[in-house]
Amino acid sequence: MIDPQDRLLSEGQGYFGPRENPATQTHCNVWDWDQLRLIKVKGTAKLFPPQEDVETSILAQFADYLSPEVRAITVDDDGLLTGVSTDRKKMIQAFWISPLITLSITRRLPYRVDLVSYNDQRVAFKFNPLDKPRRLKMSWKETNLLSKLPPHPNLILFDRIVLEDVESRVIGFTTKYIPGGMLADDPKRPFRFEWLQQLTQLVDFLNLELGIMHQDIAPRNLLIDPDTDKIILFDFDWAANGKEGLMDGRDDVSGVVFTLHEIITNDTHPTSIPHWERNTDMVQNIEWTCRRELDSDVSKFRNFLDEWIASRTEKATEQHLNAPKRLTWPDLPTPPDYSVPFELGWTEEGETVWQTGGRSRRIALEKGQYCFRWQRPPQSRKKAESING
Repeated sequence: MIDPQDRLLSEGQGYFGPRENPATQTHCNVWDWDQLRLIKVKGTAKLFPPQEDVETSILAQFADYLSPEVRAITVDDDGLLTGVSTDRKKMIQAFWISPLITLSITRRLPYRVDLVSYNDQRVAFKFNPLDKPRRLKMSWKETNLLSKLPPHPNLILFDRIVLEDVESRVIGFTTKYIPGGMLADDPKRPFRFEWLQQLTQLVDFLNLELGIMHQDIAPRNLLIDPDTDKIILFDFDWAANGKEGLMDGRDDVSGVVFTLHEIITNDTHPTSIPHWERNTDMVQNIEWTCRRELDSDVSKFRNFLDEWIASRTEKATEQHLNAPKRLTWPDLPTPPDYSVPFELGWTEEGETVWQTGGRSRRIALEKGQYCFRWQRPPQSRKKAESING
């Protein structure tokens, strides 16, 4: 089940007047990753100060009890519910379908991932319900990258593309499911020296042979495969291919340094610092207090890490940009033109006012046009139905 702290994500606050005025009407859009729907939380600037994300904790109190038709809630200055508003169309989606298989959800995981099953096998299904241009590009890149990565014992195994069954649009992909959870989930799990060796060898392979920079190496993106007892790196949505998508401060060498420091010390503060504000000296120049069981002395890990960093410093940039086995894939397709005429309203004489523009989901549903429906009931309700049924 999705951890409560990962379930809701605010897209920020919108103020209809001066934000310093406590009475200013404020609207906050909040994504519920459990139900895959966007809910607007309305109130005043007194309750919703900028950048504090109060709206997520307020919505968390009501999210499981709202009707699926609810698209917005209004709360008073104490955060108490005073009203709801709805659309005319239900948008429930409890499973995903491709033309060949039906994916049945077994468990909802964080970061837009579900554990699903088909043909008596379990796989991880990663999807992107956000239609924002940047997210679409990231999803397209990750899908193509994973499908083209050569087999490697420390990489997640790509399974298949998932399409919806009406217009055959790509809605995500599946990979091998590895049970046991992320390294970040279990700070008491013993860590082996060979796993550090595997991680650095993998980073060299990705960076220097394929020209791929993962750019998000962290304990939350590392697993230990119980079948092979090897470390596994996943989640490539921030990856760069050569110069394309390359960002300052997110190189994989730095990622390994901060990751090893967090694994050994269980200190998450350095990894919480924005990438553009941190450098490896913050952790390399201090003593590491070991708070995790290791199969070797901390000095062995640190000496190996220092030697690896020195070897990479001399050749990393040039070899990364001139990797001999660089992966390629087509550009993101141009989306269909959904600029269509729609009814904007009526004149005083009762004549329809037409406007041409981007077709919204609401307009499409009102006209009986097809839209893929992401929304689904909350996990808590599905569990209750399973118990009562």
